[in-house]
Amino acid sequence: MTRFPGFSPAALRFLRQLKRHNRRDWFEANRHIYDDDLKPTLATLVEAIDDRLAVAVPEIVGDTRRSIFRIHRDVRFSKDKSPYKTNVAAWFFHRRAGKGVGGSAPDGGAAGFYLHVEPGANQVGGGLWMPLAPQLAKVREAIAAKPERFAATMTGSFRRRFAGLDDEAVLVRPPRGFPADHPAIGWLKYRSFTATQALADAALASPTLPDVAVKAFTALRPFVRFLNDALGYPPDERRVY
Repeated sequence: MTRFPGFSPAALRFLRQLKRHNRRDWFEANRHIYDDDLKPTLATLVEAIDDRLAVAVPEIVGDTRRSIFRIHRDVRFSKDKSPYKTNVAAWFFHRRAGKGVGGSAPDGGAAGFYLHVEPGANQVGGGLWMPLAPQLAKVREAIAAKPERFAATMTGSFRRRFAGLDDEAVLVRPPRGFPADHPAIGWLKYRSFTATQALADAALASPTLPDVAVKAFTALRPFVRFLNDALGYPPDERRVY
């Protein structure tokens, strides 16, 4: 398996300082740390996690070109014109669905796993983030048809590791087509189906970080597979290359 060395003190210091100096001139003066240290280490982490996912969740893959998010922010429609994100992150995606995340994907995307490196605000998690309307309808139909099965995906190790579904996008009223007394109405009001867990800063410098991340992803496996099954993306018994 790919050996992950841990993020260096210089790489993590770069991210902390970027919060205070989120300007192009500062970034360019320190770009060598990003290009030669932080970004390659993140790529190695993606490879190491992908090695482990090949056994744990074979249909979900990580790719050093397609999984890693750009550090540049899209400021076209934002009041905040800071040019850079103050984190680095990666998305591990269903191999038949492609790398798109939620509504940013042409096909609405699929469920996968997420790793967010930002000292003081690190996260691991997964699920289906803000899907397009057709994909959201499929997930709601699957939950409505099998609420007990959906509930079962959030028991055991999921419950021990995660507080529940993130509530960043929940309707006040029942979605159209579902009665207010539907047994699954609480879940049917969600527009995004994700769960996240904080990750200690100390884990970032450890070579065990890939194992820590994949343990969290494995706890999410039944949940992510339920969502992907609803979208027509079945699981794999083994990695297909």
